[in-house]
Amino acid sequence: MTDTTGEAVGTEKTADTGETGPAPGARRRMPYARRREQLLRVALEEFGRRGYHLTQMEHVAAAAQVSKALLYQHFTSKEDLFAEVTEAIVADITRRLNDSLPGEHDSVGGIRAMVRVLFDYATEKPDAWALVVRHLDKPEVGLELRELRDRLGEAFADILLRRRRADPALSPGALEANERRARLLVPLMYGSMFSMVSWWLDHPDVPRERAEGMAVEFIWLGLDRLRHGERLRPWLLRP
Repeated sequence: MTDTTGEAVGTEKTADTGETGPAPGARRRMPYARRREQLLRVALEEFGRRGYHLTQMEHVAAAAQVSKALLYQHFTSKEDLFAEVTEAIVADITRRLNDSLPGEHDSVGGIRAMVRVLFDYATEKPDAWALVVRHLDKPEVGLELRELRDRLGEAFADILLRRRRADPALSPGALEANERRARLLVPLMYGSMFSMVSWWLDHPDVPRERAEGMAVEFIWLGLDRLRHGERLRPWLLRP
């Protein structure tokens, strides 16, 4: 027979009561919530390994050892499945950032905290990290990762502008100019940070502390030089 989730369950009559029970060796039905959790976990692995466009529902069903019909009972489409997977990732990273940043009162401390959050996440959840790295700059595959990119951008901008916004002597026009400059720097900051974390995952012989320190120094020292007005000579920028 088939249960309400589409999973096959064998049955037989018990000798003493006549009640129907599972046949010996039959696969017992997994509770709905546990099955959904399993499917999301497997989908994360497949999306992280293959990418969104190359992953098909057949791949997820085969990896989870369930029928495609069962998978569709839980998720109506690949888009729906990907959205749920990425929603969980965004919620997790956002929570970690919110927990780590409020206690940091200086800009370099904020950058150090963000670097630590991303290194922690990549270490603890490599499949989720692989998915984020593959798709963060491809917002066409889902709104959820666009929200993560925006959240990272806001966090970086807040770090860059923390002192400026607290300066009562700064005019509204000057603050606006600083905010425009910060928005231009944000993609460079999180791009370099993601690249450093991914590089370190591929070079585990490098101590994590050293890789984290390099990421913080690269971001902070580059920003500090820009903040103090250092610029390349115009002729060096020409092709």
